[in-house]
Amino acid sequence: MPIRQVHQAHQLCRVRQVRLDELPLLQDIERAAGECFREIGMPEIAEDEPLPLDELARYQRSGLAWVAVDSDDAPVAYLIADRIDGALHVEQVSVHPGSARRGIGRALLEDLAERAAAEGVPALTLTTFADVPWNAPYYARCGFRPLPDAELGPGLREVRAQEAAHGLDRWPRLAMRRTVLG
Repeated sequence: MPIRQVHQAHQLCRVRQVRLDELPLLQDIERAAGECFREIGMPEIAEDEPLPLDELARYQRSGLAWVAVDSDDAPVAYLIADRIDGALHVEQVSVHPGSARRGIGRALLEDLAERAAAEGVPALTLTTFADVPWNAPYYARCGFRPLPDAELGPGLREVRAQEAAHGLDRWPRLAMRRTVLG
């Protein structure tokens, strides 16, 4: 299984595909990362359960699930992606709070951008909370720009509709895009 080493914030971050036996760890990482939403008055997000193991396994089998690992090869963060509207769509990126603020999330995004470029995929997309500091403002620093509703393809419109049905639109949300080719 290939491991990419990504230099980020003056440290080395190793990114590799997630193994099937690590899927429960992804749920643990997401639960831990979600706790920071409780601190900003969004307890519903903190209490939202991570994707079930069978859904995570689908990403793993599709080759669209990666982990950032520590020096013992234990996952400390993960990213899963979908192929939507001709782009690689960041479905979830979570960093365990014990490893936060070290450039690990950015390393996962950079790794995905490199993979997209190598495949000839022109862009990355994601949906996120507009006003949460570690969401839209963070992604803007990582090269993403807000995507006006008029520019959403049918796949992103469906993602946004599912998010609204799940109740996420009680807080401002937006889609964002980062061009990786052209």
